[in-house]
Amino acid sequence: MTLLIDNIGELSTQDWKDGSAEAAAASVLRDAAVVLDGECIAWVGTSSSAPAADERYDAGGRAALPGWVDSHSHLVFAGDRTAEFEARMAGQAYAAGGIGVTTKATRGASDGELRRLLAARVAEAAAWGTTYLETKTGYGLDVENERRSAALAVEAVDEVTYLGAHLVPAGEDPDAYTDLVCGEMLDAVRPYVRWADVFCERGAFTEEQSRRVLLACRDVGLGLRVHGNQLGPGAGVRLAVEVGAASVDHVNFLDDADVEALAGTWSEWSGPESAEGVGTVATVLPACDLSTRAPLAPARRLLDAGVEIAIASNCNPGTSYTSSIAFCVTTAVLQMGLSVQEAVRAATFGGALALRRHVGRDEDGQRAVGSIAVGHRADLQILDAPSATHLAYRPGMPLTHAVWRAGERVR
Repeated sequence: MTLLIDNIGELSTQDWKDGSAEAAAASVLRDAAVVLDGECIAWVGTSSSAPAADERYDAGGRAALPGWVDSHSHLVFAGDRTAEFEARMAGQAYAAGGIGVTTKATRGASDGELRRLLAARVAEAAAWGTTYLETKTGYGLDVENERRSAALAVEAVDEVTYLGAHLVPAGEDPDAYTDLVCGEMLDAVRPYVRWADVFCERGAFTEEQSRRVLLACRDVGLGLRVHGNQLGPGAGVRLAVEVGAASVDHVNFLDDADVEALAGTWSEWSGPESAEGVGTVATVLPACDLSTRAPLAPARRLLDAGVEIAIASNCNPGTSYTSSIAFCVTTAVLQMGLSVQEAVRAATFGGALALRRHVGRDEDGQRAVGSIAVGHRADLQILDAPSATHLAYRPGMPLTHAVWRAGERVR
């Protein structure tokens, strides 16, 4: 079954590399149309030259863009941390230890309750334009609960990341717990996950402990991610570059050496159609920065240095309880110095880069996401607005009009 979506006033394809305004403008088509064939994008062009299709959807002059690719979330949890949020708003500094509150609640929840909560969060994200979603374990923090979290997550989201190295549980010896993360716990989650992550930060895991976790996970074939440089200067970026991580996330506190190291990982990448030479993506998490009252990550500085960035929600109960990528994009434009097209690209193509899903079909047969091009997965959203600029021009307004995920309309 084919579907023609035509009369699109502005279509942002996001398939560009050059950071110039001219390159961004070239990725925007006017009076455009897209043909979906099952889960695949079959044709992109102008409405006047569109081929026939089995069905037609009139976009009514509205803007269309790829579905959001949320490359960093923590959705498998139970419980509430409202009190922690209120304390932080009253001036208490954020510290990693609050994770333990969620761990207790998550361990105490049944499979059915966790499955219901997870499904509701995924549906909420999809309703507001997120069509490709990563989530992490990390609130189980023992072998069985980490395995359980991974098994539930793989039922509901596109990408699952092992984050047993989220926090050392209270009363545990840090080195012994690191051994568990690298051994029995890793073996238990391995059938369900594609990625591994570590919270390389004061109050969580040291540089050496983080390195041990990442190397052990790499040895069993997992891709790598790092939580780094969130609470202050640290080793996260340096370590991510050292081990060839696909992304380093948060990146609030960077020095010149960190930025240069990240930029160096992109020196051999030839562009959007290339799977070779892809460097370490710097993932910024604007909603988290606001919630923790941290300095906003230096997205403008990173882009200007030649680093590819992603924007993600970091949806979690402690520091960023939102799955609204539109809110994050708005923040990136209004407060982080990005243009609308740069922010949209970071939340679509940038997320796909961070998950290595930006091009073709990879070894496990999944189509590319994050941009609108022939052969890519049919993920797109239509805004109730004539251009993507309205995401920042009308902050906070519910602009999502329609959403297709893998060719199926979900809103």
